[in-house]
Amino acid sequence: MALTADKQALIWKTLNETRGKIEPSEYKNYIFGLMFYKFLSEKAQTWLDSQLRGETWASVWKQNPEKAAAFMQTKLGYVIQPGEFFSDWQAAINVDQFNITNVADALVHFNQEIQQGAKATFEGIFDDMDLASNRLGSNTQTRTKTLMDWISLIDQIELDEDADVLGDLYEYLIGMFAANSGAKAGEFYTPHQVSDIMARILTAGREEMPTYSLYDPAMGSGSLLLTTASYMKNDGVRGAIKYYGQEVITTTYNLGRINLMMHGVEYNDINIRNADTLSSDWPDGVQSGVDSPRMFDAVMANPPYSLKWDNTNREDDPRFKSGIAPKSKADFAFLQHGLYHLKQDGRMAIVLPHGVLFRGAAEGRIRQELLENRNISAVIGLPEKIFTNTGIPTIIMILEKNRTTDDVLFIDASKGFEKQKNNNKLRQEDVDLIVETFLKREDVDKYAHVASFEEIKENDFNLNIPRYVDTFEEEEPVDLVAVSQELGDVNQNIEQSEADLLAMINDLAVTDDSQPIIESAKQLLGGKHE
Repeated sequence: MALTADKQALIWKTLNETRGKIEPSEYKNYIFGLMFYKFLSEKAQTWLDSQLRGETWASVWKQNPEKAAAFMQTKLGYVIQPGEFFSDWQAAINVDQFNITNVADALVHFNQEIQQGAKATFEGIFDDMDLASNRLGSNTQTRTKTLMDWISLIDQIELDEDADVLGDLYEYLIGMFAANSGAKAGEFYTPHQVSDIMARILTAGREEMPTYSLYDPAMGSGSLLLTTASYMKNDGVRGAIKYYGQEVITTTYNLGRINLMMHGVEYNDINIRNADTLSSDWPDGVQSGVDSPRMFDAVMANPPYSLKWDNTNREDDPRFKSGIAPKSKADFAFLQHGLYHLKQDGRMAIVLPHGVLFRGAAEGRIRQELLENRNISAVIGLPEKIFTNTGIPTIIMILEKNRTTDDVLFIDASKGFEKQKNNNKLRQEDVDLIVETFLKREDVDKYAHVASFEEIKENDFNLNIPRYVDTFEEEEPVDLVAVSQELGDVNQNIEQSEADLLAMINDLAVTDDSQPIIESAKQLLGGKHE
């Protein structure tokens, strides 16, 4: 049973009321960390209940801690010691025996007992929860009280055990924190409607593939990976879908790891890394002088727009053989990196600023080579103000490695949205129309056009959407006779109003103080009506 919008909004309101003076951008680290620890605790407890057959975890642990730890590691990849479950924290709070060290010790033990093969998934995942921070309180007592309030609050949130429901709540809260944490914080979040468009296009006709590999080189919170996987028939089947990603910001990297697991993705299907995608190619790439990059069925990305990057000494980097993007704008560098890691029959979707369509110099040369290689399949123009971190209009570019045709589909979807308080939002009908138009690949008057390579070449490889999709609406001709009649009526109404006002002034009682004002008004209006 899914959480209703009203329930989601109530949870957000309740959570937000407890944060006090802590900024949302920092508060989210504690809330998400505690939510995730509760998720892991309940998952471990459910598994233990199915395995121990009446024995307690405490007694098994007491008999042989090392063997007990290995027992849990083998299945879950992590260990939670007896007395350190989320429910144990709440029990201690209920009898007034809780201290912030309960949490601190549990997190230390958790980090120490991660299975070797699961370290990339779990290690350091709670590092953003700074339990010594003065923002939680000026001393241990006040910090303990703050943590108690949050634990009790999260414990009271009634959640369905279905991972989708828990994951949907987590995704909802990510979006709310992004919207309320300033422009910079929005960089980790792609609105679900945009993710949905990209996911449906990427998976169209491929939903029943037995195995499927996904890669996001600027993964943020991981929403693009998750949304894409959700359209596959084998979503949720262990080992069927492999998730790869890279994220340079450590806090956001942790957020993404948590998001994947909160949606029920098993740790051994997750392969993500905290590093700079453009500086160090991954996964695999050049090793011992041999280039052996890993290729993926689908690549998706919403990288930071026009990012400055170090483009020196890139001539020998096989990712950038079509040209090197300028140091002031890494947009094409992210695109080339993703395309490089795409399988021959794969599909890629990337969100970029409009500038990549028409900027010249190095970017113009890269764009021309991509077109000559038949890599660009479609350009979809989105409305402005649909992202929390920027008001600029953006595009989704769809690319393939081994196309047999050289045309490009242009879709101008910039006018289809619902206006909200500070942002615009794509409606479901807007999303459906974009996807359906992509799949049909036909001209639609004032909305879409399939441009031939010759047409694009005639435009000097400029892909600016208005060159191909004419959205101009001709205004109705002006009826001069009707306008003249309306002006006459307006003048007649003005004259009648002034005459009525003059009559009212004549009826006024005159005093010494008002005499000069009334005479001036009579002169002004009377002159017009003589």
